[in-house]
Amino acid sequence: MKAQTICKKEVNQWVIQIFRYHRQAKKTKFQQLKLKLKKNQQLYLFVLPAFLVILIFSYGPMYGIIIAFKDYMPSLGILGSPWVGLKHFQRFFESYYFWDLIKNTLGISVYSLIVGFPLPIILALALNEIKDGPFKKITQTVTYAPNFIAVVVMVGMIIAFLSPSTGVINHLLEFAGLQRINFMTDPKWFKTIYVLSGVWQGTGWGSVIYLAALSGVDTQLHEAATIDGASRLQRVWYINLPTIMPTMVILLIMSFGSLMSVGFEKVILMQNPLNMESSNVIATFVYQQGLLDAQYSFASAVGLFNSVINSILLISVNSIAKRLSNSSLL
Repeated sequence: MKAQTICKKEVNQWVIQIFRYHRQAKKTKFQQLKLKLKKNQQLYLFVLPAFLVILIFSYGPMYGIIIAFKDYMPSLGILGSPWVGLKHFQRFFESYYFWDLIKNTLGISVYSLIVGFPLPIILALALNEIKDGPFKKITQTVTYAPNFIAVVVMVGMIIAFLSPSTGVINHLLEFAGLQRINFMTDPKWFKTIYVLSGVWQGTGWGSVIYLAALSGVDTQLHEAATIDGASRLQRVWYINLPTIMPTMVILLIMSFGSLMSVGFEKVILMQNPLNMESSNVIATFVYQQGLLDAQYSFASAVGLFNSVINSILLISVNSIAKRLSNSSLL
């Protein structure tokens, strides 16, 4: 009995010590956090507005996702509308336009990625090899300027240049002895026009981040390579390109994360009944169903499906990149 009493007392003492240790550890962590907040309060105050904007405008409205699983009626409100489960998702998957939307969305995105991703890298590497002077400044200005053209103005320029009667491109085709083409009404030209105009607009601005990465290259590496007899192309391949590789991987991951998100504004402005076969993408379909046809729940379900696919692609490509190159977002 005495032995049991002694054992119980020892156990109780151990429990009390463990409890005190954990309480002390919590106090220590809280004090450390409090000290860190006090020490960096100016930095946290600086970040606070951006944090609040994201919290209010990005995370706040997310409760509305539940209407994708309801038959939403404005008179009943979000919480009062009846649940229907996966009805709207099933309707979308079984519809005749499902594969057309996926094909058009992926077609434009993959086309843009294949053509548009390498060009800013090539431009940045080329500009980095040019000595500082008037020619480099003019080249940078000319390539950066299209990025500041509004989407509406850009599409207006496209329509004007490709007009079958007054467009510059068709005048050049006629001058070369070729037949005029109505580009904007022909579905087979839509993807090419969309991608090439986007590449022209975004290539110069996209090269800025690579130029920033190239500015961190140690000049001693180039000097040593030059002494060893390396050509300019070899120095670009073995010094400059590996330097910007982590940046390339990060931007590639982010591009895959938005693979299903084709720019809505430009597509809707370029779209017309004759090119709908190639121009109808998920973003424009959600706009049509949600705002024009007032099918809020169905449009939310399609939009949620699109976001989930983007998230899966982002996580998958990020994991692959982390294994292959040790560069990742997370």
